[in-house]
Amino acid sequence: MRIQSSVLVHLGYGKYVRSDQVTSVLPIDEDRGPGRRTFVHVQGQQDPLVASRAEDSIVRDLVQEPREVTQSRQQQEILSDLLTELNNVNATVRRIARDEGGLDLERLERRIRTVLEE
Repeated sequence: MRIQSSVLVHLGYGKYVRSDQVTSVLPIDEDRGPGRRTFVHVQGQQDPLVASRAEDSIVRDLVQEPREVTQSRQQQEILSDLLTELNNVNATVRRIARDEGGLDLERLERRIRTVLEE
């Protein structure tokens, strides 16, 4: 993959950078949320910009990554986020979901872990 030359890349909320000036794109792990998804390091600036777009979307715009690769990465991220959220569901809610709604959260968690390990 090669960085596109002199293309404006949208970071969200009216922020743009030139593609050939981006030196790194890092996901925000702590306090990640709306308006805070990615750190974008730009040549000549000491502090990174905070982007509201996810890192894979920014990278795709920088290098025109094949859509299938981007989609696969996004799907794995969604599954990972879902697994994290499922871990927070207490036993009572799990039982109600299984008994009343037919949704076995333990089985779903196992399937997600299997997919993420592949």
